[in-house]
Amino acid sequence: MMSVDGWEPRSLLVLADYINGYAFKPDDWGKEGLPIIRMEQLKNPDGPADYYAGQLPSAVVIDDGDLIFSWSASLFLRIWTHGRAALNQHLFKVIERDGVDRLFLKAFIEFYLPDLTKASHGSTMQHITRKELERFAAPFPTCEHEQAKIAEVLSTVDRAVEKAEALIAKQQRIKTGLMQDLLIRGIDEHGNLRSKQTHKFKDSPLGRIPVEWELRSLGQCVRADAPICYGILMPGQGVDNGVSVIKVKDIVGGRIVQDNLLLTDSRIDRQYRRSRLRSGDLLITIRGTTGRLAMVPPELDGANITQDTARVRLSDDHSARFCFYCLQSETTQAQVALHTIGQAVKGINIGDVKRLLLAMPLLHEQERLAERLEGLEKTTYVTSRALAKLKSTKAGLMKDLLTGDRRVTALLEQREKVTT
Repeated sequence: MMSVDGWEPRSLLVLADYINGYAFKPDDWGKEGLPIIRMEQLKNPDGPADYYAGQLPSAVVIDDGDLIFSWSASLFLRIWTHGRAALNQHLFKVIERDGVDRLFLKAFIEFYLPDLTKASHGSTMQHITRKELERFAAPFPTCEHEQAKIAEVLSTVDRAVEKAEALIAKQQRIKTGLMQDLLIRGIDEHGNLRSKQTHKFKDSPLGRIPVEWELRSLGQCVRADAPICYGILMPGQGVDNGVSVIKVKDIVGGRIVQDNLLLTDSRIDRQYRRSRLRSGDLLITIRGTTGRLAMVPPELDGANITQDTARVRLSDDHSARFCFYCLQSETTQAQVALHTIGQAVKGINIGDVKRLLLAMPLLHEQERLAERLEGLEKTTYVTSRALAKLKSTKAGLMKDLLTGDRRVTALLEQREKVTT
């Protein structure tokens, strides 16, 4: 263990008391009294909760500013900010000892959670016991002023992260609502959303749609020479300089993650020419996790897919960008879920993929709708990139400041000069 001037090895049990919550029974749950805070409420304080109106030990009652540690199944810490409540079991109320800054302690435990997790009990449900808290020790700054200054620096980044996360959540809500409107009502020749007051609509199996639109199956939207198909049954273990093969796990958040694509033997690829990809093709996962979507980027032109993914190549009178959003919509995803079968391994048949119904405007409106939706997505993407940079900055700061690699001594000295 590295020796740092002014830092001493301390176990987590020496730094604080860890008070487990109350073991509430279903009979205790009610609609009046203090809200019962379980792991779900700690993650989402504005979500629904049960209440308890009886007497409780004061130790398991929490209030604003208390540090709460989820120590079972999902390991994380929160500063509680939603008023007086009752703490459920499997959550610790952490009460720091004299000479320990609460915000620094939170950051300190968070930083070492991966190490604690490795030592924790349980193969399917991890949990941390008092023995781990007692056994685990790491260098800790003895000066409370230094702790507070480090916590101040990290809290500044935390606030920026929270603002970015809140902004992304807001952007996602706006995108979801507007996407639903655009894909059901469309936009008129003036670029305005159609309304029942100014435009005509008609009934369809997907609900009311503009009279100008047609209902088509996905199979009717593809090129005649490129029917919807799945990919390689056995792509092999991978070879150097082989052909890229996209798997279900590579399709995340509407994009293809290219960091760890399988490279298959070109001889295997030649056997599956029918599923070879072109830039602009759509991919939809059909085994395991069904309904994930991605569009093939130019750099993956000529790649292939596994049998767990279907390729969709649209005809010239259909916009791949518009269909990409249609297939992600609640309406289409509900159809995918309806046709997904199986228990251990869930899947949807190619025939059912072809039968997915889409409400289709004319091509020029498809392109205009796609542009609107892409604009919303780019805004969220830019914010997400900024959030990723903030989290990377925080990770670097935690490594430097919580191990003593970088000191805040200079900042403390400046503070002393100002106050004297």
